[in-house]
Amino acid sequence: MAFLRGPYEALQSFILSGGPVLVAIVILTFLLWGLIVERGLYWLASHGAVAARAKRAWNARSDKSSWRAVKYRERLISEVRQEASQFNGAIQVLVSVVPLLGLLGTVTGMVYVFDVMAVTGSSNARLMAEGISRATLPTAAGLATSVSGVLFTYWFPRFAERASSKLAEELK
Repeated sequence: MAFLRGPYEALQSFILSGGPVLVAIVILTFLLWGLIVERGLYWLASHGAVAARAKRAWNARSDKSSWRAVKYRERLISEVRQEASQFNGAIQVLVSVVPLLGLLGTVTGMVYVFDVMAVTGSSNARLMAEGISRATLPTAAGLATSVSGVLFTYWFPRFAERASSKLAEELK
């Protein structure tokens, strides 16, 4: 575990220099990427089985034209769409919220700078630099997290819509 000590200490130093808002951004970043990885694994490993289960259930029916059969088909498509769209909303919310937290970090960092200036005067460059880092690091981290996740807010809903349309065609 000694090989992890260097990166761990670097991450800890980065988080501490960004202030308390950066801690929240890092937590939300791990949550966001956990959800993105989960959705990626769903599309790679599980969606085919979910769609196949719906197809088997539909093909097991003898009646496929009555009102009840049409509603059953709609239910199967809806269940597959719901499973395919799971966590898409949470990913979109996290991608939207993280940059706002970065801006909050900017505000709190600037308040820290002004507080340092009020207490020690404007001559203490070291304390002012700490405040500036508290102001800029959360903004950069929030934007980097948001930009890294924004493509998935488009891809995953598009995958879900295409899969649902394909399943609707196959269940006719």
